[in-house]
Amino acid sequence: MDFTALVVDVPPQPWTGRFDGEEEEHLRWWQVVRPYPGTPPASAASGTAAAAAYALPAAFPSVPDSRPAVLLGFSSDEGVRRNNGRVGAAAAPAALRGSLGSLAFHLHRQVFDAGDIVVAGTRLEAGQARAGLAVSAMLDAGNLTVVLGGGHETAFASYLGVAHSAAALQGKRLGVLNLDAHFDLRDHPEPTSGTPFLQMAKAEAAAERELNYAVVGISEPNNTGALFNTARRLGVKYLLDEDCSVERTQDFIAEFLADVDIVYLTIDLDVLPAAVAPGVSAPAAYGVPLPVITAICRQVAASGKLFHLDVAELNPAVDIDQRTARVAARLINTLLSY
Repeated sequence: MDFTALVVDVPPQPWTGRFDGEEEEHLRWWQVVRPYPGTPPASAASGTAAAAAYALPAAFPSVPDSRPAVLLGFSSDEGVRRNNGRVGAAAAPAALRGSLGSLAFHLHRQVFDAGDIVVAGTRLEAGQARAGLAVSAMLDAGNLTVVLGGGHETAFASYLGVAHSAAALQGKRLGVLNLDAHFDLRDHPEPTSGTPFLQMAKAEAAAERELNYAVVGISEPNNTGALFNTARRLGVKYLLDEDCSVERTQDFIAEFLADVDIVYLTIDLDVLPAAVAPGVSAPAAYGVPLPVITAICRQVAASGKLFHLDVAELNPAVDIDQRTARVAARLINTLLSY
């Protein structure tokens, strides 16, 4: 595996979690995740301590998708602030790692941590550009990349990385699948957490391509007529939250997957009911049931077309008993299990 050195704002930190033993059958995420090669250790001391904790199982079985997964934090809530939402998503990458750390490790792939890109103050666009460069480098090195957001401005950072990767530039058909209560197609003078997919559409048009964008979980009362008109104009495929039965979503995803070669999957946690995911900027009054979202994740991962994924809108400051962070960690674990 060719590992490319990355420039990040915060190097990978040592992971922690429950300890049951060092034998392979006892391993949890925190014992297996290692710093991505080429990223500097947090410090000489922590790097030494981490080396023992990041010991990998002796061998990984041969599976259809054995690409290493690399986690990159995108510490940002500037887009949420600009969108008049509840800020706090900048703390999400650490919370997600915390919830992942104690999960039992059953994956058949290596997992690396590349550290964090941090949006400093109001400099969102610069942070998105840096994150995009890091994602592109990791994709081109043959990894499955996972961005831990951040507000949903995370999505445009992810898009920059995917769209400028060598694989995407080789003529493969890219599909963007968003699990979300909102279209995030707002037309605003500056980028926010509500604009990323309109930004993508404009970028694709500038490159003489058409954005293949689909959304599962749209809340009709929380999207204006203008947003529905924009979605229709751009040819966006979508399912309303009230229509998201297991059967309907399975057919919807199957049709979407049939028309693409690679998938960028983005999960805005506000797609889930507020009782399941209270720790978001805009909790859902209705939402899509967790078993349906999990089935979608399994369907996409099993297709072999998953190219990049991110999770966005976790706000630890308003979470309850780490409920939302735990759900997000479970979804990430599911997606990487294939």
